[in-house]
Amino acid sequence: QVQLVESGGGLVQAGGSLRLSCAASGRTFSSYAMGWFRQAPGKEREFVAAISWSGDSTLYADSVLGRFTLSRDNAKNTLYLQMNSLKPEDTAVYYCAADRWATATMIRSGHVGSWGQGTQVTVSS
Repeated sequence: QVQLVESGGGLVQAGGSLRLSCAASGRTFSSYAMGWFRQAPGKEREFVAAISWSGDSTLYADSVLGRFTLSRDNAKNTLYLQMNSLKPEDTAVYYCAADRWATATMIRSGHVGSWGQGTQVTVSS
């Protein structure tokens, strides 16, 4: 499927904000449901957020609901994750994910055709 490249990770103080970007290349970008997963040291990969083709439906993990906002700009072939009120437990490698003709619910369940390389987010206390 599409090629995905994440950017925007870094070090931030607790309570601060970061915006992650995922640039995609490939045909029919607007037909891809997309999302983010993360993996912290010593923990399993976990779902963070997912968005439908049109952007009208979004899903969030309970741990980030109300703090993170997922959006997409299909004209720019780019997915964004705005992260506010960051906590130390948000520290992880964040991976962009996409699957053609999938739904946001399918992304949440791990139905992923393409993965990015990951970007490190570190939140200090």
